[in-house]
Amino acid sequence: MWFQLKIEHCPSQQIELLSEELEEFGALSIMLTDKNDNPVLEPEPGTTPLWPEVIIQALFSEVFQAQHTRDHIQQTYPEFTCTLEVLEDKDWERAWMDDFKPQRFGQRLWICPTWSTPPEPSAVNLMLDPGLAFGTGTHPTTALCLTWLEQADLSNKTVIDYGCGSGILSLAALKLGAAQLHAVDIDQQALQATQNNASANDLDEEKLSISLPDELSSPVDLIIANILLAPLITLKERFQQLLKPQGMLIVSGILEEQAPELLKAYASMFCAVHQENLNGWSLLVFKHK
Repeated sequence: MWFQLKIEHCPSQQIELLSEELEEFGALSIMLTDKNDNPVLEPEPGTTPLWPEVIIQALFSEVFQAQHTRDHIQQTYPEFTCTLEVLEDKDWERAWMDDFKPQRFGQRLWICPTWSTPPEPSAVNLMLDPGLAFGTGTHPTTALCLTWLEQADLSNKTVIDYGCGSGILSLAALKLGAAQLHAVDIDQQALQATQNNASANDLDEEKLSISLPDELSSPVDLIIANILLAPLITLKERFQQLLKPQGMLIVSGILEEQAPELLKAYASMFCAVHQENLNGWSLLVFKHK
């Protein structure tokens, strides 16, 4: 049995101090979530941004510790709302695994966790577990990219996955028929995750290169970049260099409201040919001018 203390109406500037106090009172874990569902999209390098109003959930193994901590918080911070609930013992690993079901994108692409059986064994099945590197298909921008790839003709195409994360787009493109895939990221952890996921799917290693972006040199038929607005704008000249004259550039990772800014930034180099939206997020398709 576990005891969870939930603290609401906590300003972000007090989180660090309060977290330290909770640890001193014996909290086994502390989880921070956003009270108002405000996205943190593009943090400054070296920062760990938080939402304006945060919900703190602290887990205790002993009821007296949780009650004592609750009383202290209520006396010291009367402006906070403190509630205490009992969590029954359960197989937390099993519950976590149950949250990740096979997902279909388009008509034939499935992303399946390794502990599940693909619903359609004859379909295009990519086995991928949730991990530290971003990307399991659950985010709308990843879903937009996967659905676009599933509908595209990738036969004999050379592809760059710029900002590969877990490698989900790279590996899906290979499974869908791409001839050569270059997965790049500035995060070494992402590169390792992509390599691990490629090995788990028994993909032809000769068709996949995994590297830092600076190692790219030859133009390709298709670039897909599911990153954020600021780097997408910064990289526009680089994308132009890496894209063949008749190639296509697919970008996502932006909110619908950010799409006009990106379209304006790309207008001198690329022609926008298509836009897809999902749950407030956008995917844009460009060609060379």
